[in-house]
Amino acid sequence: MLMSRKELDDLLRGAARAWLDEALAEAGHTAAHPGADSGSPPWELRFASAGRHCGLEYADSVRALLLVEARAGLPAVTRLYEQGTAAERRAVLLTLHRLDLGATALPLVEDALRTNDTRLVAAAVGPYGAAHLDAHGWRHAVLKCLFTEVPVEALDRLGERARGNAELARMLGDFAAERTAAGRTVPAGLRTVLDLTAPAPAPTPTSTEESR
Repeated sequence: MLMSRKELDDLLRGAARAWLDEALAEAGHTAAHPGADSGSPPWELRFASAGRHCGLEYADSVRALLLVEARAGLPAVTRLYEQGTAAERRAVLLTLHRLDLGATALPLVEDALRTNDTRLVAAAVGPYGAAHLDAHGWRHAVLKCLFTEVPVEALDRLGERARGNAELARMLGDFAAERTAAGRTVPAGLRTVLDLTAPAPAPTPTSTEESR
């Protein structure tokens, strides 16, 4: 879960907190003066070294704050994703929904879903993926989670998007049958998702309606 600036300020001490202050100031400068830096702006170097200076347990949150403070656009998030480590890529994916990108960063989500890195898959099916993956892509993202054993709780808006989804129910049934035929265990999360695909119950008539 990403932490706020206040939460990080309460946790970081000394050099780590000073480093974060400087990093966010550089990111804010880039946002206020777009195009002023030739090449990669300084905050992008800070993005890569966040874990070393602030601690690995806070790196995702620090990187998310940098992206938001810099008002990172598609070129920046794409560059940081493509050139980054798995941890840096995860931070990009976790922050996409906080940036003004529309659906333009969807290729990054799709790339993450092609991997078998469970950290990236889980981040890819968060709020941004839930908002922008089309029906076909989202159904396959659900199967990807089951295949890689990413907990289905990672799927943002799961109940909303699964409700009444007959095609997803069919795909889940096929997936379970294939696993069973191969003598492999069916992931426990499959039943959870399958139950969610049931159509929403019809509203119960009110007493006024029944009397008509």
